[in-house]
This record gives sequence, structure tokens and C-alpha cells, in this order.
Amino acid sequence: MTNRTLGTRAAVLLAITVWARGTTTCAAPLPPPDDLAQKATWSIPSHEDVRAILEAWLQSVKLDEQTRAKAAATWTAGGDPVPPSRLLDQVAETLALADPAATEIVDFCRSAAAVLSPPEFVILKDDGRPSWVRSNLRLLYGRWLAQHRFYDEAIDVLSDLRTEDVVDPAALLFYQGACYYRLLDKNRCLPVLARLLENEPAIPRRFATLSQLMRADLEPLETDSLDEIARMMDEVTRRLALHRAGTVVRNQEDEVVAKLDKIIKELEAQQQSASSAGNLQPSNPAQDSMPAGGTGPGAVDPKQIGGRSGWGNLPPQARQEALQQIGKDLPAHYREVIEEYFRRLAKESGG
Repeated sequence: MTNRTLGTRAAVLLAITVWARGTTTCAAPLPPPDDLAQKATWSIPSHEDVRAILEAWLQSVKLDEQTRAKAAATWTAGGDPVPPSRLLDQVAETLALADPAATEIVDFCRSAAAVLSPPEFVILKDDGRPSWVRSNLRLLYGRWLAQHRFYDEAIDVLSDLRTEDVVDPAALLFYQGACYYRLLDKNRCLPVLARLLENEPAIPRRFATLSQLMRADLEPLETDSLDEIARMMDEVTRRLALHRAGTVVRNQEDEVVAKLDKIIKELEAQQQSASSAGNLQPSNPAQDSMPAGGTGPGAVDPKQIGGRSGWGNLPPQARQEALQQIGKDLPAHYREVIEEYFRRLAKESGG
């Protein structure tokens, strides 16, 4: 794995956690409706449709006139309608005015305070509230979780939401894809990104660009490659930074060690084969089409070349070179895991 590969992936990860937090949109002009209908399996709701749903909900809940007027004002104020990427925030603001439980989660998502353990909000599982209210609050919270690197929790919140359940389906698909990407779930990530890009001309440009980068980065990923191991190490580092040192992390660390062990053994086998092939070459080969001479009967003494214990193992110096070859291609902050492999290897050899 080259430094260029690592640099490209680092740029993608940085962009996901920083650029995707932007609230402004850079969406390209919408193509004709017929073009979208032919290739997209989902659509972006209009400002008018969302407003109609909210107004109907406001009529169904008990509010004092002042609160009702304030909520209505967020949708009747002068100026152009907000872009699709801002609809979720506008809906959340309206829900917070009318529902104290919604206020709690909306205020939390607005907060920039760092937490080690994200809270659970009862409203997200409250069947007493309309499903579209819960779905959009789940998207709001799932977006916050993804932006703060809580990818496991974000997937738990977002995974079963449908595009027709929320006012910003592009954000739903993007953050689902980004979480699957960070968790190395290639089988789920690529289909989600492909579905998001069905509507590429209509989504924010940052979503389209990052989705293309994630797809291009993940598609060639091979199982048991150094690239995959580096990503797994990065995931272990993320979990440890969040003070997650439980069974999941330990299993991931063990898997990293096992994959490194497999690669090292493959390198040893390759070097052994190359060394054996080199020893078969004569130091002074006879010239082509020339008689070699000699008058002996041609018989040779049999030699036992494979009976000794440990025959074929690499000498210590060659083995150390193979181990160093593994380590030098990985970033410096991954060396701790590699050193742990060395320590475990030395312990096993000594036992």
C-alpha cells in the first residue's frame, strides 16, 4: 500500500467528517422530471409538500395560539423556500416549538459539546407519535452521530429508515453510506452510494463528490490486503479514542494480528521459493551445444535434504527482513499494533 493510497483515503475521511457537516447546498440545477423518473428510485419532496404535512400535524396537536403562530411563521416568512438540504433543520425547528421531547433532541444536536456516550432519546421509539415525526428526528440524530464519528450508533438509528420516510432522503442515503464506508461494510456501502447517485444532479454537490470518492476508494479493496489491514487498524484507533476497549475492539485487534501473520507467512514462502530456486542454478553452467566431458558412470550418492526438523525455515535475518517489510508500508501510528504482533510472535517462539 503506497503513501499515495493512504493520502487519498485520508482526504476522503477528512472530507466526510468536516465537509459533510456543511449546511449550505451546492446542488446542480434539476434536470427535466422525465429524466429523473427514468433512473431514480427515490425523489426529493418539495417545500410545499413538506409544509402541508407539517401544517396538518400542527392542527392535530394541542398548542396555544402564540406557539402555533410562531411555528407557522417559520414557513410563511418572506423570501425563497429553503433548499432541500435545509428542510430537515426547518422541520426540526418546527417540531421543537410544538413538542418538548423533540426540543430535547434538537437542542442536543445543535450543541457542539463532545460526549463519550451518546444519549438515547425516548421520542425516537415512541409509537404514540406519528412515524414521520420519529423518522425525521432519527435522521437528525443519526446525522449528528455520523458527524461525530459514532458510526455504530448512527447505523443503529439510520439503517431501517426509508427515503420516503424523511424530508431529506439525500442526507439519509449519504450518511448511511458514509457509516458503512467507515465500518468497512463494502457489501452495504456500495449499493447505498449507487442509489444516492441515481439522483446525482439533484443532490448537494458535496454529497455527490464524496460518494464518488468513497465508491472509487472502496471498490478495489481486497480482503486480507495491507490496505484492508490499515483500515482495520484505523477503526481500532477510532474506537479506542472513544474509550471503547471491549470485546469488539479486542476481536478486531486479534483479526489484525491474524491477517498480518498470514501476510508474513506468504512473504516467507515467497522468499523461501526464490532462495530454493536460486540454489538450483549452477555457478558455472556449461555452454550450449557443448559436450560436458567426463568418464564416470553417472551415479550419485543419495542425499537426505528434507528429513531434519525445521528444514526450509527462513534464517532469523531473512525473517526479520520480512517483518520489517510489512511494517514500513504502514503509517507510523499503526506500528503499535505491528509491534504487538512481534511481541506475541516472540512469546510463542520462546514457549
